[in-house]
Amino acid sequence: MSKTAAKPAIEKTEQEWRDQLTPEQFQVLRLKGTERPFTGKYWDEKADGTYVCAACGQKLFSSETKFDSGCGWPSFYDAEPGTVTFTDDFTAGMHRVEVTCSKCGGHLGHIFPDGPRPTGQRYCINSASIDLKPGK
Repeated sequence: MSKTAAKPAIEKTEQEWRDQLTPEQFQVLRLKGTERPFTGKYWDEKADGTYVCAACGQKLFSSETKFDSGCGWPSFYDAEPGTVTFTDDFTAGMHRVEVTCSKCGGHLGHIFPDGPRPTGQRYCINSASIDLKPGK
């Protein structure tokens, strides 16, 4: 599953991203930061809709694939096809697989192989990196 992410379609300068994003969004999306568990606005969200990238608006996850993993971050078992890329991440003294938006390259979180069926995957995503667009 892990591979190097392709060059994103949207490129902006650091200042352009700083002007567009909140400080927390910039820290997560552009500097690969993370929010503390159980603090993000979507970790316990149950509303129906589509989760989009907070930086570029690309559709990423359906609320139908969201589940409570108990980890303190929004968790999904699948992403919309072609919307995320995966990169090996060896920071924090361990090997993880980073998940980024395929359109703007924004850091979303990480993916782990301990999710529910049908995929067995857990996309562990920062609330600061996504916005919920209400829907059915």
